[in-house]
Amino acid sequence: MTKKKYIFDTSVFLTDSHAINHYQDGDIVIPFKVLEEVDKHKKRHDGVGSNARNIIRILDELRDIGSLKSGVELPNGSTVYVKSPDTFRTSLPSDLDLDNPDNEIIAVALMEKHTNDDIILISRDINMRVKCDALGITAKDYIVGQVVSTKDKVYEGTAVHMVDDHVVESFYAGENTFTNDSQEIYPNQFVMLRSNSNSKKTALTKNISSSTPLQKIVEYKKGVWGVRPRNREQRFVFDLLMDNNVPVVTLIGKAGCGKTLCALASGLEQVIENKQYTRLIVTRPVEPLGRDIGYLPGTMEEKMRPWLSPIQDNLKYLMGDKYAFDMHLNSGAIEIEALTYIRGRSISDAYIIIDECQNTTIHEIKTILTRVGENTKIVLLGDIEQIDNIYLDETTNGLTYTIEKFKDHELAGHVTLKKGERSAVATLAAKVL
Repeated sequence: MTKKKYIFDTSVFLTDSHAINHYQDGDIVIPFKVLEEVDKHKKRHDGVGSNARNIIRILDELRDIGSLKSGVELPNGSTVYVKSPDTFRTSLPSDLDLDNPDNEIIAVALMEKHTNDDIILISRDINMRVKCDALGITAKDYIVGQVVSTKDKVYEGTAVHMVDDHVVESFYAGENTFTNDSQEIYPNQFVMLRSNSNSKKTALTKNISSSTPLQKIVEYKKGVWGVRPRNREQRFVFDLLMDNNVPVVTLIGKAGCGKTLCALASGLEQVIENKQYTRLIVTRPVEPLGRDIGYLPGTMEEKMRPWLSPIQDNLKYLMGDKYAFDMHLNSGAIEIEALTYIRGRSISDAYIIIDECQNTTIHEIKTILTRVGENTKIVLLGDIEQIDNIYLDETTNGLTYTIEKFKDHELAGHVTLKKGERSAVATLAAKVL
């Protein structure tokens, strides 16, 4: 029987430092060049840096068990090796320049092919996988953190149920109405009941749990902090954002759909007007945040402002005063927090907004959510089609992961916004470009 042997690329460990524990059906080979590449990222103050430091610690602990050159057996039965292709330079294709780190990693895979094992190179780098295919090496993406197969499968938080006329009428009459057991439904999911005989006859409802009847959504016809919902999804969004029984809210949608504006309006309403929370904390992950923020002048708030300009634009619009942002910032009602400094904190009595959350890793999103203390609501926003982190995609980012993992729990709710409301130009651009 042919034995499987997995060659790990650097991108795998920078995505998940525990990746070696997920391949128990074969041995694992770590090219020496991967260790050098990982070492270059260990001083970063983001999820990538954390993964780099962690895999170095893991490999160092394996040294106490045995030699990585000879192979160290893991509890799951697989064996981990660290190998270099230097002695095989003469047998490599002439176009494979070993001064290129990717090529040196591929060279290890070519070297291992001489063992007659089933060699599979695991990489998050698309070009690396293409090069492997051209050289006759089987290459696969690292998808252990993938919770859905494609972006189209991501939970939307809404559903349409076709029912008889009398069901819609009885709901409006105040009678207890339950969903059809044959249709899958999740806690805090919004359900539109639509008549089988008249498609215009509908009722917007919210499912709390399988044991409770469908609820009417809370209408905010007068608006929240001056913002009125402009479409059905925004009505759902305000219902979730203003519901104190749902401390975790996730929102995804393209640019201009109103997710940030709605979240900020709800936060200001509950922090400043209703005094439900003592402060509004806003932040967003930024790729160069951990490395570059220290070189900018001023306080942390001043350093973060260039990265938070979308938040500032929305706050100035909501408050109708260009000085209002600074006023509430100075009073402590609004805090600008870098994700780098959330680790180790316990944040209570706060309304937290994490914008551009599609750029967070699973590790980062876990760090963020485990900082949530008593009487705190956290809102995660993003567009999973606009990801800047090269180690993430639509199905493996922290926002998608949270949506899928939390959808079964009553503490969380989600809505996907599909209609643009910023302007006709923004809506058209998001659709056709």
